[in-house]
Amino acid sequence: MTTALRRWPVLVALCIAALFMVVPFLIVAVNAVKSPAEYSANGPLSLPDGFYTDGITSFWERVDYGQKLVNSLLISSAVAVLGVALSVLNAYAIGIGRIKGRTWVLAFFVLANMLPQEALVYPVYYLSKEAGLYDTRLSVIIVFTVLQAAFGTYLLSSVLGHFPREVIEAARIDGANSWQVLWRIVVPISRPTLGVLLVFFFVWTWNEFLLPLVMLVSNDNQTVSVALGVLQGQRLMDATMTNAAALLGVLPAIVFFLVFQRTLTRGIAVGAVR
Repeated sequence: MTTALRRWPVLVALCIAALFMVVPFLIVAVNAVKSPAEYSANGPLSLPDGFYTDGITSFWERVDYGQKLVNSLLISSAVAVLGVALSVLNAYAIGIGRIKGRTWVLAFFVLANMLPQEALVYPVYYLSKEAGLYDTRLSVIIVFTVLQAAFGTYLLSSVLGHFPREVIEAARIDGANSWQVLWRIVVPISRPTLGVLLVFFFVWTWNEFLLPLVMLVSNDNQTVSVALGVLQGQRLMDATMTNAAALLGVLPAIVFFLVFQRTLTRGIAVGAVR
């Protein structure tokens, strides 16, 4: 009975925290289906009298949202997959391979995580110009794959550093080489952690704004976040269209998060048990 009573404050606190996260999204969704006149007359907290979709339609057509959505999905998915693959390869060499200077290599990846993106704008811009990749989606994929892999390498290195050595030695006694140990033993056992990184890398890349704004100048290559920022900067949207833009901008990331919610929960639970 005492234990149950102690859980109630935690449950109440979690419910309040959930409300703080869900209510703003609901307000945006409600205002996205209001007419400008209704919004001006009743304010942002009133319920709509009908279902007004002109704001969503106007924003969709004005920024060519379909193309922006494809660009964001392509870039975020590619970065998530490539970032996880690169993180696994790096962490395998550092955590299990025990390369020389392991401490200094990890310190380098920590430094890469701490480096602000503003410091990367000019070097990345210059290198992409020299390589002929400026204003291409490939340039953004390469940059964010390296940036996300820096965090993934640091995280996985600590995980693989405590990987059971007996399992690896047994596999090598059975004749498995380094690649077979990696893909048949290390990766399957580390799958929950890799799933967490995949979800994080996708969402983080989807929300990126500064580097895509600098690197993707043509309208056909821009992402959803860049299109939102550019259109708002031009002051071409009213209140309802702004809410419609915010709803369409965040909805794909929320759907992706919900689809992979079990993967994320399983990965966090496995990490807590370890």
